[in-house]
Amino acid sequence: MLPVVLADDAVLRITPDRSNRLYPLGSPARLHVKFRLDPYPAAGVPIRWRLGPEMLEGPENESIVPAEGLWLDVGAQTVPGFVRCIVTATVNGQRLRDLITLGFAPERIQPTQSEPADFDAFWAQQKAQLARLPADVQIVPAPELSTATVEVSFLSFQNVGNWAGPSRMHGVLAQPRRPGPFPALLNLPGAGVRGYTGNIAMSERGFITLQMGIHGIPVNLPPAVYEQLDRGALAGYPRYELDDRFRHYYRRVYLGSYRAADVLAALPQWDGKSLLVAGGSQGGQLSIVVAALNPRVTGLAASFPAYSDVSGYLHGRAGGWPGLFRPAPDGTPGDAPVPAKLATTGYFDSVNFARRLQVPGHYFWGFNDEVTPPTSMHAAYNVITAPRQLLLAPEQRHATSPAQNARIAAWLLHQAGLVP
Repeated sequence: MLPVVLADDAVLRITPDRSNRLYPLGSPARLHVKFRLDPYPAAGVPIRWRLGPEMLEGPENESIVPAEGLWLDVGAQTVPGFVRCIVTATVNGQRLRDLITLGFAPERIQPTQSEPADFDAFWAQQKAQLARLPADVQIVPAPELSTATVEVSFLSFQNVGNWAGPSRMHGVLAQPRRPGPFPALLNLPGAGVRGYTGNIAMSERGFITLQMGIHGIPVNLPPAVYEQLDRGALAGYPRYELDDRFRHYYRRVYLGSYRAADVLAALPQWDGKSLLVAGGSQGGQLSIVVAALNPRVTGLAASFPAYSDVSGYLHGRAGGWPGLFRPAPDGTPGDAPVPAKLATTGYFDSVNFARRLQVPGHYFWGFNDEVTPPTSMHAAYNVITAPRQLLLAPEQRHATSPAQNARIAAWLLHQAGLVP
């Protein structure tokens, strides 16, 4: 677990009675809310706060925080999971917000997601369909992105489509200019629509890298094109055709990401030994999927993986991004009608791919993540039987710091034999 680093100038701070924010079941917890103000208002500072399971914190409460701070009690938990407190206040016209998340026996969290009986048969069928489609790899030099030590190209290949006819996947290939062979690293993207310029830094350190886009569009278009697609045609894509496993948006994405690993392995400069896959959020999700589906992959680094245990909200706890089935204010589940959509998610949930991992993995996330909730990620991590290591940062939200990125890169380099 990474040490907690707090900003010294934080005006509003919530601190727990245990620095690591981890508690056994049956143990109560306490939180201290304090403002750093001088002079401190004689009447105290009014706050609004919510406390409950993360992403389902419940109704808002009001309290006054005196100069010495205010203690809030967190009841003993009987079910493994995470409890979150969110505090807001307005001080000198500035709106302040802080949150803290406590883990109660998270190593005991189990998935709510079901596993389809024909899960393996379904994906074997999909891979067989892809195999009948020639890859038709096309590589176009990108001298504008290349450096003195790394040669960069735009790469594309043929993939299945979700409707009629094939599609293409596009990415950026970066290769060291010196003689090989080299280990390979597949970088898979977080959610959204954007262009890419390649993972030059890791190629400079000895990897062939392939940084992929997932939407079947070139990765070197003007930024305005991606912005308009993100707001228009591709807005909400994780829910496209959610009631049909053969047409769901991620079917094409999963198969294209799977093929991307094969494309890397077919390069003559690959060393034939190390093929790693890495990404964060949606990229963490895709890393788990590719490592489970493609036997050529030798390791993965998945940060705050998305689409993990997405059925959680139907069981009264947080589900993974993109928040499928999250209840409306009146308590009715979102994404209704539910049954067909829930059945489809079983074929795409990170949990069911995590069960099938057979290669070493490095995993990372923070407790305060409001995009990919920690309960959902632990549900996937706890079913992994392959060698694994988890780097936790209790204060972290949906991001990585330079220090965390360095730890992830060091693990990848070590797995590939590029550093001791």
